[in-house]
Amino acid sequence: MFIRFCCVVRAPEQAGEFLDHKVDDRLYALYHLVAFRGLRRGEACGLRWADVDLDGRTLTVATQLVQDGWEIEETGPKSASGARVVVLDTETVNVLRAHRTRQLSERMAWGPAWENSGRVFTQDDGTWLHPGWPSDAFEHAVKASGLPPVRLHDLRHGADM
Repeated sequence: MFIRFCCVVRAPEQAGEFLDHKVDDRLYALYHLVAFRGLRRGEACGLRWADVDLDGRTLTVATQLVQDGWEIEETGPKSASGARVVVLDTETVNVLRAHRTRQLSERMAWGPAWENSGRVFTQDDGTWLHPGWPSDAFEHAVKASGLPPVRLHDLRHGADM
């Protein structure tokens, strides 16, 4: 069981250590957005490429994927203030460009079986990324990194929003 401990708020260098540990992970860009731009898990999973303007260095939080039991559904943001435009720094734009390249490689590997969901973060076959999956992967990655316990949600609290 994880004890709630915001290592990111108390020690930003630990967030950097964690991200360095996961730089080659296919969810790296998701973790980066949560840590540096403050997206919630469901907002990241629901993010559409149509809502990302890499040249303009913004993304618009317009949808989220919500977990109900194990089922997922698309909804609007959690609150009125959740619908927002997020300004992206140069590093985040670079991370998202690299992620898009990786996703296009996966699309080519899957060929016609790849599902074009339009999402930034997907399973490797293009289908929606279940919001529980990044949380579980994050928990395992934190344990493997040797860093103090922290939840994926806690990572966003150190973001420069």
